[in-house]
Amino acid sequence: MAEQSFILPRLMSRDRLIDRVAAVLKGLSQDRSWRISVAENKPSRSQQQNRYLWGVIYKTILDAGQLQGWDADDLHEYLLGEWSGWEVIEGFGRKRMKPIQRSSTLNKEQFSAYVDFIQRKMAELGVYIPDADKSMAA
Repeated sequence: MAEQSFILPRLMSRDRLIDRVAAVLKGLSQDRSWRISVAENKPSRSQQQNRYLWGVIYKTILDAGQLQGWDADDLHEYLLGEWSGWEVIEGFGRKRMKPIQRSSTLNKEQFSAYVDFIQRKMAELGVYIPDADKSMAA
């Protein structure tokens, strides 16, 4: 059986969908074990948010000229680590640091917190990052 997921809509009747979920559960083979989990549905960040991150935020920071030799990928890695924390990885006799959280796994709420962090950090360094609504309208 292929993996199935169901989203219970908010503020709408869920009775028919719950009946479908119950039917799927009743139909599961008893000669296997099954994992069932329930989690709040939090949509992942949008393509517009991703364009804002790479096309406005990182570009603005790099254009400020304070990071000679850095590119957007370097900046992305650094800011993710500063925001989420760092993990030390060892291999071949060397250590390197890697951000604990990746931006691709962020939902919209977490992404907004990440953007707020970047705006505050850059403001401390004298770099103004325009809000998404202002920069995306242009």
